[in-house]
Amino acid sequence: MSVGDGVSSDGLDFAIQVSMRAGACWGRDCERIGPFLATFNRSDDNPFLNYAIPDSGTRPSSAEVKALVAAYRARDRRPRLEYIPALAPAVEPVLLTEGFSVEDRLPLMTCAAASQVQEVIVAGIELVGPASEDEFRAVASVQWEAYEEQGDVPQRAVDALRRTVEAGGSVVLARDVKTQQPAGAGLCTAPHDGLTELSSVGVRRPFRRRGIAAMMASRLAREAFEKGATGVFLMAHSEGEAARVYARTGFLSQSQVLHISRS
Repeated sequence: MSVGDGVSSDGLDFAIQVSMRAGACWGRDCERIGPFLATFNRSDDNPFLNYAIPDSGTRPSSAEVKALVAAYRARDRRPRLEYIPALAPAVEPVLLTEGFSVEDRLPLMTCAAASQVQEVIVAGIELVGPASEDEFRAVASVQWEAYEEQGDVPQRAVDALRRTVEAGGSVVLARDVKTQQPAGAGLCTAPHDGLTELSSVGVRRPFRRRGIAAMMASRLAREAFEKGATGVFLMAHSEGEAARVYARTGFLSQSQVLHISRS
């Protein structure tokens, strides 16, 4: 499905969530628990790598939510969901009743075509597609630092980036032209039914507020369309500055993604 093929907003939300479900199962254990698709990362308890997505239109019972919580507890993972609430408006009230709390409501943005992508250039910064082990590790290191992860970068993070490229996705490394210091990194997942997600965009603190995130988003979106994607979507970190960064590159507001969890 194409972002720009005239489908309704609800129809596009549904297509994006189908793509999100496919992406969430990539490299993780997946289990059907009532009306939820639950995903579990075996080696990493990062909440953003362990979450469930409800079926569209579902109205879960308290017992089904309790079963979902139990499944995450059994794996020593935080019970957590990421989904488009407009597709399942009856889910959030039940989750709140069962002790969940809203983490965030993120803007869901889309880009419909290569012609919509606005090129962004930042003086003194170059973008490269990683090929060597050192370059893939540089990407992982930037993302590890930008997202304030603790400890050394594990090899599994480097390997996951390489698998993204092998599967048909794109990874980009931004670096200072003179010093060759890594400045930023990001990726696009392999397309699913034409849609691809632009994610994991991070910029190291010394290089922020120069437009590097927009530069990487522009490059990744163009590459996605060159590889045959019919639409690119992303979740901005906020309605403010983050959303404006992506709007600058041609992304438009589409909907909202809910992050909700139970401690």
